[in-house]
Amino acid sequence: MFLKTGDKVRVITGKDKGQEGTIKKTFAKENRVIVEGVNKIKKHQKPSNMNPNGGIIDTEAPINASNVMLLDPSTNEPTRVGFEVVDGKKVRVAKKSGKQID
Repeated sequence: MFLKTGDKVRVITGKDKGQEGTIKKTFAKENRVIVEGVNKIKKHQKPSNMNPNGGIIDTEAPINASNVMLLDPSTNEPTRVGFEVVDGKKVRVAKKSGKQID
């Protein structure tokens, strides 16, 4: 997966199209990511020790990684991601600007 936790991304398709946020968590095997402030759902929570009252809570649900694009750090525009080997280390590179992301 070309996305990592903490990356700034923009949603390119779906009900939250155009929204931006940072990645909170990635699920590489399922090819899904949780983006802060995107794909909000209401979850009905039973009372427990952590939440003694229970109730309805707002939380973010995972979305497919193909529905988001990484934002280029220099131009703040969506870009595809490439990989290059620099000093024997594989690094991510923004396709639009050619600059390193990591």
